[in-house]
Amino acid sequence: MRYVSTRGSAPILDFEGATLAGLAADGGLYVPESWPTLSRGEIAAMAGLSYVDTAVAVMRPFLGGCLSDAELRGLCDAAYGRFSHAAVTPLVQMDAKHWLLELFHGPTLAFKDVALQLLGLLFERFLRERDTHLTVIGATSGDTGSAAIDALAGRAKVDIFMLHPLGRVSEVQRRQMTTVLSPNVHNIAIEGSFDDAQALVKAMFNDAAFARRHHLSAVNSINWARLMAQIVYYFYAAVRLGAPERKVAFSVPTGNFGDVFAGYVAARMGLPVARLIVATNVNDILHRALSTGDYSCGSVVATAAPSMDIQVSSNFERLLFDLHGRDGAALTGAMRGFEADRRLAIPEKMLAGTRDLLVSARIDADEMSQAMRWTAETSDMLIDPHTAIGLAAARAADLAPDVPVVTLATAHPAKFPDAVERATGRRPSLPQRVEGLFEREERYDTLPATLAAVEAYVSERAVAAA
Repeated sequence: MRYVSTRGSAPILDFEGATLAGLAADGGLYVPESWPTLSRGEIAAMAGLSYVDTAVAVMRPFLGGCLSDAELRGLCDAAYGRFSHAAVTPLVQMDAKHWLLELFHGPTLAFKDVALQLLGLLFERFLRERDTHLTVIGATSGDTGSAAIDALAGRAKVDIFMLHPLGRVSEVQRRQMTTVLSPNVHNIAIEGSFDDAQALVKAMFNDAAFARRHHLSAVNSINWARLMAQIVYYFYAAVRLGAPERKVAFSVPTGNFGDVFAGYVAARMGLPVARLIVATNVNDILHRALSTGDYSCGSVVATAAPSMDIQVSSNFERLLFDLHGRDGAALTGAMRGFEADRRLAIPEKMLAGTRDLLVSARIDADEMSQAMRWTAETSDMLIDPHTAIGLAAARAADLAPDVPVVTLATAHPAKFPDAVERATGRRPSLPQRVEGLFEREERYDTLPATLAAVEAYVSERAVAAA
């Protein structure tokens, strides 16, 4: 398996190289040279498998021999052994049609743990035999930061610098990052939005001398290995609901498009996905892009679902690469235009090929709150605002009666207690495994949203490459 950049001019890498690189040298994102496929028989054989064994079966085609099955299984055992539920990502039935896929049983209570616990171990495995010290740079709208920090804290040969928008993540999300005091962990609060933080990360990667000096890598979903790990739970859930003999729909709360793109890849691999519902909040650039072809930025509106308060969805470039016929040069021109003008018109003929799989919905604050109340009243369960947006979109979707729809429950409700309490009158409590969070010391630095300030901060603290 070889990995190519969406912009066509970066070196072609193997899985190990793409994992350690993160962002491609030409500013693009790495994707497999072609999509591997699994037969109906191979998918059917996943029935009854543990999550770890499902992960090995799904991820094996992407590794290209970089790891043996035994090595991959060992890494997955270590990654998912830290989860609080034996099923890792359990399915919970809500009514005859609707299911929740609980992705928040990892150490930081969010779906990002599913991929990042494995990614941290992959970094450690691949660095073991290299004379390299990696500087991991990331931007977070809430959950990526804490999951990445938990996965990398204290690991050899890695420093992590995580940027979050000052005052725009929940207190639980912030404390899960800033109370980790390992010497290789550095938290930066950026005076701006998540999009500003994400743009700074990309700018650091695009500064060739800086990136080379510090051996930059990424843990955001721009890193292919992270996205690959998210493909697994689509197979795990669908097989339990009857795949491949039965089609299953998924509703995905969406900010940076990585989780949805993992579902898109699962479908390309042969999983019978009836629909992928791209559920956005009022920061609806993806809904506009998929429904009308209008991929244009507006101002970011702060909401009770902060992980979705995004205008520039970096993973959308991977879908655009496929829509452009995997023509890196053509996509480079389109993305340069978008980066200059903050808008991109997607022709209807390009979108036509996605209509049978991808649909979208824009969910406002009232609809989000209604979904939280409905769940509390009918199922006696509390869900977080992001999951509520996905569920609202799922309940409004036009699907055949015999198609079950799975909403990805992306975070534990206790990460957003104020929003949940406003909607339901009930305040969720933190699980025992994160008790004491509010008593721990915090450590982070606040910086202006300028490349010079952030690069200077990193340079003072990171281990320079030899």
